Amino acid sequence: MDDSSKKYFGACPHDCPDTCAMVYEVSHDKLISVKGNPDHPMTRGGLCVKLKNYEERHYHPDRLLYPHKRVGKKGKNEFERISWDEALKTITDKWKQIINDYGPQAIIPYSYLGNQGLVHGLNGGDSFFNKMGATVCERTFCGEGSCTAWLSTIGPTAGLDPESYIHSKYIVIWACNSISTNLHHWAIVNDAKKKGAKVVVIDSYKSRTAKEADWHICPKPGTDGALAVSILNYIINNNLVDNEYVANHTNGFDELKNHVQGKDSSWASEITGIPADHIEKLASEMSTQQPVGIRIGVALERHNGGGQTIRAVTCIPALTGAWKHVGGGITQFPVWEHPYKFDVICRPDWIPKGTRVVNALQIGRALLGENLDKNIPIKSMMCWNANPVTQAPETEKIIKGLERDDLFLVSAEHFISDTASYADILLPASMGAEHIDMILSWGHLYLTYNEKCVEPPGEAIPNYEIFRRLAKLMGYEDEQFLWSDEECLENYVDWAAPASEGITLDYLKKNGFARLNVGCKDTRAPHKNGNFPTASGKCEFLLKDAKNFVAGPFRQMYDDYQPGEDLPELPDYTPPNESHKTNPELAKKYPLNIISPKSHAFLNSCYANMDDKQKVQGEQFVLINQLDAKNRSVSNGDKVKVFNDRGSFNGVAKITDDVSPGIVVATLGYWRQLNQSGTVNSISTAKLADMGNAPTFSDNLVEFSKLS
Repeated sequence: MDDSSKKYFGACPHDCPDTCAMVYEVSHDKLISVKGNPDHPMTRGGLCVKLKNYEERHYHPDRLLYPHKRVGKKGKNEFERISWDEALKTITDKWKQIINDYGPQAIIPYSYLGNQGLVHGLNGGDSFFNKMGATVCERTFCGEGSCTAWLSTIGPTAGLDPESYIHSKYIVIWACNSISTNLHHWAIVNDAKKKGAKVVVIDSYKSRTAKEADWHICPKPGTDGALAVSILNYIINNNLVDNEYVANHTNGFDELKNHVQGKDSSWASEITGIPADHIEKLASEMSTQQPVGIRIGVALERHNGGGQTIRAVTCIPALTGAWKHVGGGITQFPVWEHPYKFDVICRPDWIPKGTRVVNALQIGRALLGENLDKNIPIKSMMCWNANPVTQAPETEKIIKGLERDDLFLVSAEHFISDTASYADILLPASMGAEHIDMILSWGHLYLTYNEKCVEPPGEAIPNYEIFRRLAKLMGYEDEQFLWSDEECLENYVDWAAPASEGITLDYLKKNGFARLNVGCKDTRAPHKNGNFPTASGKCEFLLKDAKNFVAGPFRQMYDDYQPGEDLPELPDYTPPNESHKTNPELAKKYPLNIISPKSHAFLNSCYANMDDKQKVQGEQFVLINQLDAKNRSVSNGDKVKVFNDRGSFNGVAKITDDVSPGIVVATLGYWRQLNQSGTVNSISTAKLADMGNAPTFSDNLVEFSKLS
């Protein structure tokens, strides 16, 4: 730190459970360094490979600095600089005309967690579009099926504190590649391991994390539910149940006991490919080596039966009494105990009755008019904090929809991403160090403040400032659209909630972060005596008259037109849509399961345009077992085409025993315009999973062939 520099508190804005507390260093009005905050108990001063030179991203030569309008063919990056006045007038004039001709539902917002800020993130534009009466966008990319299963079973609890894993004796990381996607929790797991904890990783391929585990269990894709149900069976039939805990703090044990009969280790072994004795050993150890901590990842929901799988896994700690112990239980999203006021952020009270809902995963279908009222086509979309051309399934449909001459696309972006390349108007958005915000965390129990420390380059402005200016031109005069970013934070957080006791915005400004008052890591056992935040106060093995739903924050807090199907009363195994057993005819044509996990050096599609991250990640690759490669005359390093009826993408073959025969792995996030072919979601279906309208990214069959 030189004499002229000054430090500020920052927070990583990206879609990651860690929400790292950071320290910005500024010299001569320029961001010169970004480091992890050494005082934060989770961050511990370290950042992941994606963020280690975050300051360079702010000054990347391809950064979008000024508003632009399209002057060439969509998707060809042919734009011309214009003023903010022209950009905003063009947008609002167009929207007013569309509303006059088709009604406001002909306009749809599209965002996700490219920014997790309360002000500028996922929900930052919800109040604006809800005021307009636009189509509601249901955003279920990541964890929403998990949320439905979790909330239905044990309610809105943070569950096992990620920091409390230091006290766990047995840790199961289920469908989570922590080293690449939850690094700071992995550090705690490692500390527990040094104290003698056993670490088990359950994942369908040998991930970085699986390689570091004491034991890697490798089920076939989409079959984790059978494993979980057979664990319940083993615990019950081998008298490993904590009878006192079950009697006092659960509902439906007798029904569950009867339901899982016959679904033993042999049954599960046939489905999952895991040896029966391994299943029995896992079930026994998860029952007897308390405290047992289970960390589930979002990948666990990404197949047809994902919700039922998570229901089954979430029942295990109540069955064994793991909740009685510090370091025992299960972790999903600790965000449920954060005091955010989503009703204020989103203003669902402004949504007109009868407003339709379109799921973000099915945006390609919607843009092409599938399953929509033909009298109200989608005529305009505004996209921010999202890049559906790479991140959403059925890519070819999305592109075909974005190419429509009559679709007016607005994109607020940092770079001209794959999606932004189809925009009619581009708006330059500020980055993390250039605005005030508080970053939502779905992976720990801290509020984390982000301080503005430099001015945005060019004419970039924060997302919410874009919506303020649009609201003014649309004639929306509500007070909410006049709030400064700081006033938004004052109103968006329930500072009077018990969890906020002793914490104020001023405190966060002075300290950068604060742990919520929900118990400390060394004593927190939130469900030692039950106290589950369900209607009964108990863990619900049995659901009565429960309906499928998507949690409010992921659908602009709108409660109409929920999925509404009856949920099964008891957890069970639901097979994948696409497998040799469930769809043998399709499997003859496309015999391989594909898994598309997150990339190590990209954060979804963020950073995939930066040279240094590309060097770490390498070009698009496909992990292939030796047997499958040999059968197709493919050698290590060959270029291959992966395909099915939905689309295709190219990659470099990596022959490895990290994947089992019949499975290929290709990571997510590569930009289509930089790879000269499709990306992995070109082959993904937009069919929704069993709960929470979750994606089925891991429920797809493909074939591959060598490229000449």
